[in-house]
This record gives sequence, structure tokens and C-alpha cells, in this order.
Amino acid sequence: MNILPNFLLSLLLTSIFSFVIPIMFIGVSWTSCALISHLPSLQRIGQSGIAQIRHLLATFGDGHPWQGCLVIAVTCSVVGAIFDTYVLCQNPRGH
Repeated sequence: MNILPNFLLSLLLTSIFSFVIPIMFIGVSWTSCALISHLPSLQRIGQSGIAQIRHLLATFGDGHPWQGCLVIAVTCSVVGAIFDTYVLCQNPRGH
């Protein structure tokens, strides 16, 4: 009887972490490229990295980088929730 609240808490935490981690990864990548672009000898590399990240996000976001970031984060969140549900089905008693 105690499995449902534990499952819902686990599902909620998994979904939240699976949503936040891709956003943090994209943000750290973007920030790193922005910082690299301020160095005179590495300016082209940093600007190229920012352009590639923007292009990738725009591809997933129908032309909008922020929408692409949200699409990736929501997809990762759903996949994380599915994996969490799969683990519960494989081991229903939590042993």
C-alpha cells in the first residue's frame, strides 16, 4: 500500500532532474563558448561553438533556440519518467 506515494515521489524527482540537467548542460556549453570567444586567440572557436549550439537548438525548436531547449528538456524528462516506471515494474517491492 505504501508503494504508490513512493513511486509518485520518485517519478516527480526523476522528471524534475531529467528536465533540469539538459538545460544546465546547454547553459554551461553556451557560457563556455561565450567565455572562450572573449579570448583573442580563440575568438573564432567560441563564436563557432555558439553558432553551432544555436543552430542545433533552432533545429529542434522550429527556428527558436529557447523552444528547442525546452523541447530537449521535456523529451529528456519524459524518457526519465519512462525509465523510472520501467525500474518499478522490474522490481515492484523495492528490493
